[in-house]
Amino acid sequence: MNNFEKRYQFLNEAYGQLINRKNEKEESLNGIYNRYRYPVLTAAHIPLNWKYDFNPETNPNLLERIGINATFNAGAIKFNGKYVMVVRVEGADRKSFFAVAESPNGIDQFQFWDEPIVLPETHEPDTNVYDMRIVAHEDGWMYGLFCTERKDPAAPVHDQSMAVAQCGIARTKDLVKWERLADLKTPSPQQRNVVLHPEFIDGKYAFFTRPQDGFIESGKGGGIGFGLSTSIENASVEQEIIVDNKNYHTVYEAKNGMGPEPIKTEHGWLFLAHGVRNTAAGLRYVLYMFMTALDDLTKVIYKPAGYFIAPEGDERIGDVSNVLFSNGWILDDDGTIFIYYASSDTRMHVATSTLALLTDYVMHTPADGLRSAASVQTIIRNIEKNQVVSKG
Repeated sequence: MNNFEKRYQFLNEAYGQLINRKNEKEESLNGIYNRYRYPVLTAAHIPLNWKYDFNPETNPNLLERIGINATFNAGAIKFNGKYVMVVRVEGADRKSFFAVAESPNGIDQFQFWDEPIVLPETHEPDTNVYDMRIVAHEDGWMYGLFCTERKDPAAPVHDQSMAVAQCGIARTKDLVKWERLADLKTPSPQQRNVVLHPEFIDGKYAFFTRPQDGFIESGKGGGIGFGLSTSIENASVEQEIIVDNKNYHTVYEAKNGMGPEPIKTEHGWLFLAHGVRNTAAGLRYVLYMFMTALDDLTKVIYKPAGYFIAPEGDERIGDVSNVLFSNGWILDDDGTIFIYYASSDTRMHVATSTLALLTDYVMHTPADGLRSAASVQTIIRNIEKNQVVSKG
């Protein structure tokens, strides 16, 4: 067996072991959700024939020809009985693209489909695309809403980092063939983290937005916005109503944005979002939850204090450290919820809960009093309640 053959055997054996590895549930103390021991997707899960030239004449040393840096920020959907993620794959060249990975059970054995998604471009080509939310709309289409990034035409010659982010829209029936629609138009200079609501509102398409003044900083903008459009082919939101704003000295004080599409419950619409605050070590991203009224998506009726999930252990380490981000979850028929989240812009994880548990958490966890004294009083009230229970 020559070196090429040895390398080929080694690569395939290692890949097979990774794909077939069983995941292990880690019971949490909080009772709200459970993490799992292993990430569900990493750069190592990328199919070998995407990265290697297996022709011994053109690649006699079987070197990796196309480098993959990370797999993260995936949208999620149940499709043909499988748990499917539309994954942001980032190459060693920093360019991101989308690829579909599926699992039979939602917690392990994720495998990518044969080829990455071929996403059509508009008349203005995308430099980079990322962070797709995939939503099954009541009009019969699956829509992918994602960030399309292009260089800022106003950038000075010396600055190669200034960019303009907008919301790209594509739709599909099978997750293979995609139709590209016009980018979403809004009053905001920059848009990221846009989510399409799964139902019509007054016969219109409803969007959750994240207005920003700049590519990184939210400026005077920010918060999770809401707006309506009569068309999806040429979507245009004329007014953005802020549903959930930034707030001083909270986990969403610097900026906040939607995660996946909301889930409808008998009590209200259940939301998963991300919040950002500044620390001495840089920006910290966590996930938080809230609920809006069934008849008014702009009216927040429940919002627990603080974060829902924050990065722990190895999740805090990666390309952009101390970050959790989610743009995909799946509600199963039995009420189980699979929450797919990325850690530190590097890898994908899953946490599981139930609709009943998350509804209980959101509706009955105390709200943020926004002051240290209020936080102490919340704890004291809980202590006193427990004293009554123990005496009873």
